[in-house]
Amino acid sequence: MHSDIRNTAPQVLWNHFADLNAVPRPSKKEARVIAFMVNFGKQLGLETSVDAIQNVLIKKPATKGMENRKKVVLQSHLDMVHQKNEGTDFDFENEGIQMEIKGEWIYAKGTTLGADNGIGVAAIMSILSSDTIAHPAIEALFTIDEETGMTGAMELQPNVLTGDILLNLDTEDDDEISIGCAGGIDITATRTFKEFDIEDPSIAYHIRVHGLQGGHSGMDIHKGFGNANKLMNRILHDGYENFQLSIASLEGGTLRNAIPRESTAHIVIPKQFQEAFEYEFKLQVAALKKEFQPIEKDLEITISETALPKKVMDIDCQKDLVRTLYAAHNGVYTMNASIGDLVETSNNLASVKVLNGTIQIACLTRSFSESGKMDLCNALRATFELGSFDVTISGDYPGWEPNTTTEILKVLEGTYKRMFDEAPKVMACHAGLECGILGTHYPKMEMISFGPTIKGAHSPEERVSIPSTQKFWTFLQEILKNIPLAR
Repeated sequence: MHSDIRNTAPQVLWNHFADLNAVPRPSKKEARVIAFMVNFGKQLGLETSVDAIQNVLIKKPATKGMENRKKVVLQSHLDMVHQKNEGTDFDFENEGIQMEIKGEWIYAKGTTLGADNGIGVAAIMSILSSDTIAHPAIEALFTIDEETGMTGAMELQPNVLTGDILLNLDTEDDDEISIGCAGGIDITATRTFKEFDIEDPSIAYHIRVHGLQGGHSGMDIHKGFGNANKLMNRILHDGYENFQLSIASLEGGTLRNAIPRESTAHIVIPKQFQEAFEYEFKLQVAALKKEFQPIEKDLEITISETALPKKVMDIDCQKDLVRTLYAAHNGVYTMNASIGDLVETSNNLASVKVLNGTIQIACLTRSFSESGKMDLCNALRATFELGSFDVTISGDYPGWEPNTTTEILKVLEGTYKRMFDEAPKVMACHAGLECGILGTHYPKMEMISFGPTIKGAHSPEERVSIPSTQKFWTFLQEILKNIPLAR
């Protein structure tokens, strides 16, 4: 199937994307893709460097006749979110992504595709490797660790770039031009607990919540997708309240920026409640599937008897855990008062892990407003602290304030209308883009974001539209031809 992808138009872009996807590139483990990009730049004979945090910068002079235009920074991130379907045997740290074409879309086989932000990277590579595309002087900035901390953007020094305009290629609808984004902050709650022997006679179960869509915790947070941690907690809370359920272990979700799709629990109940618990469990599953059926058609919640664990969580800590998880906000918190249908503030209850006497709960809170972000952050902190958890706040990054008066926005709007005979959607997005952070380092640089249509980012259903990528590629080339004159 890779040969089919390589033969798809525009071939130059898809070939660079296939080359990129052959290189493992998990967040915080980007050494191989950094080396790949450095080698790419040097083979082209272009000035190539790596900064202190390991961002890659490749510079290309203007083509003939474009020397008097403003210098452009083309920017995308090298790392990708790693998620795979249960049952998919895949090693993200050592294997390249396996791709396939389904109709007008390109998918990965059972994993995330890496179109976020690999298509942007491949497009920049295509510009750098071309000897026919007209463009002004270019600084190609490939940042690292965008998905798990925006580290590359955060640590970029203010003397690295000299460009006037930054084109971020990380927006995921081809009819949208992004001029603003939400900021974010990580909230981590931890607690230790004592483990106790199981009272006889008891029976143990393995409970699984799976089949949820998951998705991007910014772009998809308003869609009402099920959160596996919240669904599992409803079951555990009911079992604790009515059948003396005890938790031995619990694990749900992985990455902060991915809506959790799966959760598993190893639990114990007194044997005397077996029949009543199993009956109640069936009723709960039926109710949850009915509740989420319109949007989560593949939701499955299963139970199976299993071996008794050696220990279970002490009952007081368990009470705090299930009640805290019930109280912790997940999803949309407030909507933007000025822009219709735009989420202002949200939280993703991303990960819950209970094992060997330790609890860890991880959240990602997003907001366009610094005050709104801290309001929800403080609400979550209070919730967790009332449950006797220790709370750590980290990874705070700013939003990108919309500016509708930039010269580059006028260029993109005019180019889009001329090429596609309609107006683009100029908007801000609830996802975190690096523009907000980069803008703190380079406050005078005009910034804008656009890209092809990508669906299901941060999940194994991630896919990129082939026709949209063709559209994006022609749009990008036309923008570069129309960069304003330097003053």
